[in-house]
Amino acid sequence: MDATIKEDLNMYHSDNHGQQKLPLLHNMAVPDADRSLIQRAISQTFQSTAHLANLLPTGTVLSFQLLSPIVTNQGNCDSVCKFMTATLVALCGASCFLQCFTDSFRDDKGNVCYGLATFKGLWVIDGSTTLPPELGAKFRLKFIDFMHAVMSILVFAAVALFDQNVVTCLFPSPSNEAREILTVLPVAIGISCSLLFVAFPTQRHGIGFPLSPN
Repeated sequence: MDATIKEDLNMYHSDNHGQQKLPLLHNMAVPDADRSLIQRAISQTFQSTAHLANLLPTGTVLSFQLLSPIVTNQGNCDSVCKFMTATLVALCGASCFLQCFTDSFRDDKGNVCYGLATFKGLWVIDGSTTLPPELGAKFRLKFIDFMHAVMSILVFAAVALFDQNVVTCLFPSPSNEAREILTVLPVAIGISCSLLFVAFPTQRHGIGFPLSPN
């Protein structure tokens, strides 16, 4: 009797040991989605446009994503919700624009100081320190700063148009032509702005952007 039980236990452990060696998806092929070249291109474009949110101030994008379902009432808007949605979009767009003119540096103690770029240099926001003129000249406003500010507003507009709650709230019953524009416009903005951001990268590390390792 005991010999029979021991033999059964040995067979059980042997089977379990063999099963543990098998991969989870053993001999199972994951089918690829059968998509045309145009569908794949559109999918890649949408992914690239979504990644453009990384070029915007993190706090602004996070605030918009958290507040948009609340102020839009999940897309079921009345006149008050529509006003709050438009205000949220306008404030976040203005934040993206203004934060493109901010920059940061580290003082002698290694603390990060933020400032607003001007035509003369960098105005430190908290007034904790003052940059020498020769060092502040490196932070002066340039034409590319205004270019990046405009592109940031466009990219944020594309991000907002990808939010179906915002689109439903601001454009409750669009025509066929308007619906096509609302569908194509974010993609066009994504393609053009991604090329411009790559061709003309920013050197600033302002509020809401990654800090410089230096």
